[in-house]
Amino acid sequence: MTFQQQIQQGIPTELPQPKPYEPNINHAPKRKEILSDEEKKLALKNALRYFEPKFHAELLPEFRDELEKYGRIYMYRFRPDYEMKARDIAEYPGKSEQAKAIMLMIQNNLDYAVAQHPHELITYGGNGAVFSNWAQYLLTMKYLSEMTDEQTLTMYSGHPMGLFPSHKDAPRVVVTNGMMIPNYSKPDDWEKFNALGVSQYGQMTAGSYMYIGPQGIVHGTTITVLNAFRKINKEPKGGLFVTSGLGGMSGAQPKAGNIAGCITVIAEVNPKITKIRHEQKWVNEIHENLDDLVARVRKAQGNQETVSLAYLGNIVDIWEKFDEENLRIDIGSDQTSLHNPWAGGYYPVGISFEDSNKMMAENPELFKEKVQETLRRHASAINKHTAKGTYFFDYGNAFLLEASRAGADVMSKNPTIGREFKYPSYVQDIMGPMCFDYGFGPFRWVCTSGKPEDLQKTDDIACAVLEEMIKTSPEEIQQQMKDNITWIKGAQENNLVVGSQARILYADAEGRMKIAEAFNKAIANGEIGAVVLGRDHHDVSGTDSPYRETSNIYDGSRFTADMAIHNVIGDSFRGATWVSIHNGGGVGWGEVINGGFGMLLDGSDDAGRRLKSMLFWDVNNGISRRSWSRNEGAVFAIKRAMEAEPNLKVTLPNFVDEGLF
Repeated sequence: MTFQQQIQQGIPTELPQPKPYEPNINHAPKRKEILSDEEKKLALKNALRYFEPKFHAELLPEFRDELEKYGRIYMYRFRPDYEMKARDIAEYPGKSEQAKAIMLMIQNNLDYAVAQHPHELITYGGNGAVFSNWAQYLLTMKYLSEMTDEQTLTMYSGHPMGLFPSHKDAPRVVVTNGMMIPNYSKPDDWEKFNALGVSQYGQMTAGSYMYIGPQGIVHGTTITVLNAFRKINKEPKGGLFVTSGLGGMSGAQPKAGNIAGCITVIAEVNPKITKIRHEQKWVNEIHENLDDLVARVRKAQGNQETVSLAYLGNIVDIWEKFDEENLRIDIGSDQTSLHNPWAGGYYPVGISFEDSNKMMAENPELFKEKVQETLRRHASAINKHTAKGTYFFDYGNAFLLEASRAGADVMSKNPTIGREFKYPSYVQDIMGPMCFDYGFGPFRWVCTSGKPEDLQKTDDIACAVLEEMIKTSPEEIQQQMKDNITWIKGAQENNLVVGSQARILYADAEGRMKIAEAFNKAIANGEIGAVVLGRDHHDVSGTDSPYRETSNIYDGSRFTADMAIHNVIGDSFRGATWVSIHNGGGVGWGEVINGGFGMLLDGSDDAGRRLKSMLFWDVNNGISRRSWSRNEGAVFAIKRAMEAEPNLKVTLPNFVDEGLF
């Protein structure tokens, strides 16, 4: 069958041959055994309901074997034979261009060059899934190929519930992931309900089809690193940044360090992903010996090099070794997947990668004990460096949260509301007050033609828009504008594209709308093909996360999730092509609610109308909440937005004289 026919077929009418397990692919670790015998039976019945009864006798032992071996039923047999990648939108079958755009984005999330564990349908973060199994993928793609612009597909944690009648201005797809009753959002609840096949962890942009490879975080990391050096009044040149994690998103760290111009040392325990990131040129060198690494760092410092050095081993060994050698670390962080500490997100020191994976599945209690012991050592080593002047920040991966739960020395001696930890979140110190409060966040787009020349044209368009805007932009946002212009001018030369022809930059509502309008006009004029707009959930309005995105909210509301819920509801009736709302993402299941969107620009007047309505709301919803929290940058930004849009009327806070108390 052709590619189009395979998509339209959905779940095959005849069983395909079983597929061999491919050891050269980066696979998800085995999940711990958590189901009772009765629950295992239920998980198998849940999986078999996707298939006609005549196939059940053959599939049952196979699915049972997967559940025993891997802790999940992935349905490997049903992996498609075609290459998994984003194609030109014209290659997808269907009646709706919007639906075709979503198919393109789903396939990009599962591209082998993009996805962390492609055969397990996991895009990044160790457990950030697009679907729970391959039957869900096949059925979803079939529904999208049949959809008209008068229908909406509803996605329940990876399961396509079905196509429902709607209307042309409704979202074509509505996605929810992991939306649990609050009392069932503990880490083991994810293990259980995911194993049953009834819920999944969509991370942020994995289960919402908006991941664009490590580039998605490179820009934010670049801004963070640049501003971390600004905070310590030091030029990045010759400065040392130490961190960890090369899987998925955190592979962006060495690339961001190179763009910022510093020396980056990054630890990673997984040999396969370390090799991949080196081959992709996201990291310059790999080192396996600590003495050699120390010598290489001293040489780089002496020569003021811009270089990224991967250490194949545990990050704790680096912090401890650099302390022994009295090697000065300027800025430090961590980007391991500590939202998922007991299932492959963080590895214990002194135990091999292979033995750790075995212990994780066979002796989870001992594994947890070793991880917590490592977290205590990790924090202790960091404390020694910060006493010498290192600026350390939590990178929103739940490092400080899990370290505190392990009993590590990370709590502030004089805590205040929102400042419980010894070290700040990067959002508290950098991204919140400098970017989110002013409405700047990770706006992104994908060229659906798949043509590099289209991406170049969109880069040029975006740059021209920003250069025109900066002429009249207020002083308060000049630095943000300059950083963006520098970024977009260097985007092509930094080889940031992995998978789809995509780009990201930090823009405010005005910038997003003007760039989107310019794209839509260029599409209408035939200069470029259609463009998908989106953003990371890690943004001004999309995410309520008390230890990350909303960590600089100090009015006591940072544990509420009204903003994220309003964000996705508001986007859905203002013109988004698809919307998503997730439990979990970045900092972990039960720790955050986050929402996202996608929007197809096709050059039409309808697209022009929708983009203005939706993008304005998508940003200013969050600025309003930040303003009400008395964040001065947000008060400035929302007043400016009200001046620009007479229909916007936001409740402003009154400030109280502290002397009254």
